[in-house]
Amino acid sequence: MAEEIYSPGLEGVVAGETAISTLAGGLSYRGYSIEDLADRACFEEVAYLILHGELPNYGELAAFRERLAANAKIPDAVVDVIRRVPPAAPVMDVLRSGASLLAHWDDEVHDNSRAANLRKAERLLAQLPLVMATAHRDGPEKLLSPRPELSFAGNVLWLLTGREPSPRQVKAMDVSLVMYAEHEYNASTFAARVVCSTLSDLHSSVTAAIGALKGPLHGGANERVLEVLQAVGSPDRAEAWIRDALARKVRIMGFGHRVYKTGDVRAKYLKPLCAALATETGHEDMERTADVIERIVTHEKNLPPNLDWPSARIYHYLGLPVQLYTPLFVISRITGWSAHVIEQLENNRLIRPRSRYIGPAARSFVPLENR
Repeated sequence: MAEEIYSPGLEGVVAGETAISTLAGGLSYRGYSIEDLADRACFEEVAYLILHGELPNYGELAAFRERLAANAKIPDAVVDVIRRVPPAAPVMDVLRSGASLLAHWDDEVHDNSRAANLRKAERLLAQLPLVMATAHRDGPEKLLSPRPELSFAGNVLWLLTGREPSPRQVKAMDVSLVMYAEHEYNASTFAARVVCSTLSDLHSSVTAAIGALKGPLHGGANERVLEVLQAVGSPDRAEAWIRDALARKVRIMGFGHRVYKTGDVRAKYLKPLCAALATETGHEDMERTADVIERIVTHEKNLPPNLDWPSARIYHYLGLPVQLYTPLFVISRITGWSAHVIEQLENNRLIRPRSRYIGPAARSFVPLENR
């Protein structure tokens, strides 16, 4: 009998094959480098690429945008449930519940064909920003409708802030959505694939993925980044603060990655965009503070920043509260999750790993009266 190999956290285990993205040689989606996509494509093009397999032409992109606009609505009953959720409930929790609730009003919820799952994925892509905005903006008079002249990223900012975003702000949001859209077999994506491997439905898979993403070791890490920067307060305090934190072995969120050992390509790409946005919005002090922390953690601990380090600052510079940072991850990653669900179902095998038993050896049962 072959020796069992134990890999805690499944680290290094190849659990499946995918044509959606790879981290080999830098992150790429469907063969296109993340840098090229961020430079030359908008989020709608990238979402289409991830879901449909190829970049759209003019006609396909226009039709895709029309479908998103047509689906940018949620049932009144779902809005009513969201408004009844306790105000203190995290927006991530509302998004998780919202994805599950929307299944009840989707006529194709139990159709697991490729065509039906693509339609459901596009609907969720259009609907979840509205669930997020409904949870964030309290009161019906504050709820806004998407504007057809704005891009997906522009509408996200409009729905959340009610303000006209500048071109640089739209670009920053758009690029962050591109960067978060897909990332191979991460924890939330694997959760989605496990669920659909039982032949469950897309909405159930997405609901599970949102639950996995909520954790501070996955998507929730970007929320912890801003807490670090706010605790430091100013550039002149940064070096002493971070050296003291490192001496006390405090974990600094936003640094290190299980896969990217020499640095997250997404963080490197976002750094100059983050700096430009800081200048436009008057956050130069926080950016200088971040630079000091990044230099010391990278040099002293050999832990380069990951995507959460710049993205948390970008969202702060855009005037968005911390409780929206991980939900913004959701509305982008819905594309990757859905593509993985579709791919899993096309060549499905139930995901069912084994475990290594470390409990008591075999023993005899003791009757209750003798215990």
